[in-house]
Amino acid sequence: MIDKIKIALIDDEPLFVEGLTFLFKNVKNIVVTKTATNGYELLDDLENTSEFNFPDIILVDIQMKPLDGFDLVEMLKKKYSNIKIIILSSHYKTNVVGHMIKLGVSAFIPKNANKKLLITAIESVYEHGIYFSKSDQEMLIQFMGSNSKRSIFNNNEELSNREIEVLKLICDEYTSQEIADKLFISKRTVEGHRQKVIDKIGAKNTVGLVIYAIANKLHSLSKF
Repeated sequence: MIDKIKIALIDDEPLFVEGLTFLFKNVKNIVVTKTATNGYELLDDLENTSEFNFPDIILVDIQMKPLDGFDLVEMLKKKYSNIKIIILSSHYKTNVVGHMIKLGVSAFIPKNANKKLLITAIESVYEHGIYFSKSDQEMLIQFMGSNSKRSIFNNNEELSNREIEVLKLICDEYTSQEIADKLFISKRTVEGHRQKVIDKIGAKNTVGLVIYAIANKLHSLSKF
């Protein structure tokens, strides 16, 4: 049996939501379990959703009323810290990258993207927690090369060699137990190092850890 990726769609254009829902009906490993045309509707729906039916990924538009996409993402991240979010919007600009990183968004896809790119992004976010297209990589490198990155991460404390080792292995998608086995330390110690890295750099989640590693040349974007 194919493990289906459960997604929710939120956009204030009903025809766009209907179109995407129809598109995914022909995709074997992706199923649309929830749709909404405003943020409050989605939040109310999620409140009454069981863990079994909870979406793995939510595709969110930016410009919506009465609750815009960024405010919605912030609320979702506060309440459901592990939820993966893809911004799907026609407002695809470099200056959005920093805000995307702060919020812990997993991918940013333009609305005029083709079906193949959209499916690839969803599968990558589901498997790895993050997706960057070639143009995203260029924007990210440009953004991280500017002074703006200082407002995204804390750089006051240096990471220890062990913390860097753990960070690199996290970026390579090793589990805490696998990292523990590889470094001959306990799983609890690994999780302690992970939390120290998060505290030191001010990241909110694994996406933030990966972005930090990329920005500081500790991890490569090539796999995405």
